[in-house]
Amino acid sequence: MADQRPAVEAFAPAKINLTLHVTGQRADGYHLIDSLVVFADVGDRLRIAPGDAFSMTVGGPEANAVPRGGDNLILQVARLFDGLQGAGFDLIKDLPVSSGIGGGSADAAATYRGLSAILEGLDRSAELLALGADIPMCLHSVAARVGGIGEEVDPLPELPALHAVLVNPRRAVSTPSVFKALVQKSHPPMPKTLPTFKNAQTLVAWLAEQRNDLEGPAMSLEPSIAEVKTVLASQQNCLLTRMSGSGATCFGVFPDQESAERAALAMAQTHPDWWVKAARLGSQSARARPQLIRSTT
Repeated sequence: MADQRPAVEAFAPAKINLTLHVTGQRADGYHLIDSLVVFADVGDRLRIAPGDAFSMTVGGPEANAVPRGGDNLILQVARLFDGLQGAGFDLIKDLPVSSGIGGGSADAAATYRGLSAILEGLDRSAELLALGADIPMCLHSVAARVGGIGEEVDPLPELPALHAVLVNPRRAVSTPSVFKALVQKSHPPMPKTLPTFKNAQTLVAWLAEQRNDLEGPAMSLEPSIAEVKTVLASQQNCLLTRMSGSGATCFGVFPDQESAERAALAMAQTHPDWWVKAARLGSQSARARPQLIRSTT
């Protein structure tokens, strides 16, 4: 008998580290972080249909780089749900892989949200951290201060939204390699109590005083990151540039949507081989909420 449970569609927004302070290293090798994380209104799209077997299709402009085997995070998350006999996963991949914006983790989090909506009452969230340190912060796609190794997520729903341009030079960067290249493992965290940001301007001014401690190591492994930042900074009205995560994606902050879109168009024209997207950064919890698709037959 065919599975009568509804299918779902879920949006997997890009994760952006506005700050990333590496504050130490545990005995097991995991690094401790203090990071201000937001999400973009650009991302991947996932459709999940319950069935009798597991299958996966991948489309979209970034599909070729997505692993299809058992190491794919979507399928690993699916295996956490004991009551699931099978499901078809259709992923539209718009985010570049290994790019510091949580593409695989965002897809994994979207998978978890979608399956939780289908399999009501089941909670496997405690097991997500073992699959990837970025997955817990991507689970609700809300602006947050993230600590520990990524499992401590303190939502900041009132954080002002920012207009930005996201740029990746299409150079995959290995996160373990970047952390290995980080010579100093302990840096100061952000202030214990974050200031109240009245608007985007006050947030940007404060961000300029913060850091991404992985920028230097990432640039030593992939010099094109420095070029991306330089080109971003040269765009009219650019207020701030920084690398996200372990790279190589960087972001530039702009005063309004028009300025961001103008800069994105200019960079896409001068560097057609780069991945360039204008985006709004903030909380994306509403868009990330899975939508049930019930059959009309």
